[in-house]
Amino acid sequence: MIDSHCHLDHESIFSSFNEILKRSKEVGIEKLLSICTTDDGFSNILDLVNKDSIIYGTYGIHPHEAKNFKISKNEIIKKVSSNKKIIGVGETGLDFYYNNSSKTEQINSFLNHINAAIELDVPLIIHSRNAETETLNILSEFVNSKLKILMHCFTGSETFANNLLKFNSYFSASGIITFKNSTDLQNTFKIIPLDRLLIETDSPFLSPDPFRGKRNEPSFIIHILKKLASIKQIDTNKLDTITTNNFNKLFF
Repeated sequence: MIDSHCHLDHESIFSSFNEILKRSKEVGIEKLLSICTTDDGFSNILDLVNKDSIIYGTYGIHPHEAKNFKISKNEIIKKVSSNKKIIGVGETGLDFYYNNSSKTEQINSFLNHINAAIELDVPLIIHSRNAETETLNILSEFVNSKLKILMHCFTGSETFANNLLKFNSYFSASGIITFKNSTDLQNTFKIIPLDRLLIETDSPFLSPDPFRGKRNEPSFIIHILKKLASIKQIDTNKLDTITTNNFNKLFF
């Protein structure tokens, strides 16, 4: 298994890092991708990728942080290029659910991340919430750019998913698919092709059932894998192989 999106630098995980890493390996996780969300947090990501061979990282500015960190395309390229275990750009994107940053600030940041990912030829990890139309409009500008897209913690509509498939996007399922009230999302994942699926915990957030409400950690990914296998009506071990291969195809 591969946890394609976690936040190992978050204090609630970092304070118990050795134990959490041990449990991750015990359940069979072979790679952890620790996602950067702020410029000043990137030093922690660099420390983490040196702690263990299974840990990789990204560089990016979360849309909530767009007003606090106005990072240029060249700065993104420089940060990603600083270490061979930094393998993606993000997380970036648009989130209009909260007003942490203005639409203009988020869009400008998103564009800088997109252009950096294209120049680096690495995957772009996208966060999209209450912004389906705007996300698609921006991505449409890059339809011929061979942009590698990973929709992190995908919670969008079936229509959004079908439109994103036109860009050869990948979709990562999080613990949300295990929630009892996530029927619509489960139905959306039914129509996403197997060769476009990844899994993630987004830990320490969004713990899957039966740990909902508690601190999430990478070892809980087994519950996400099992639920997704049930949704796709496929053997869990087979889906494990598929999602692992998809991650390696996208990032390596």
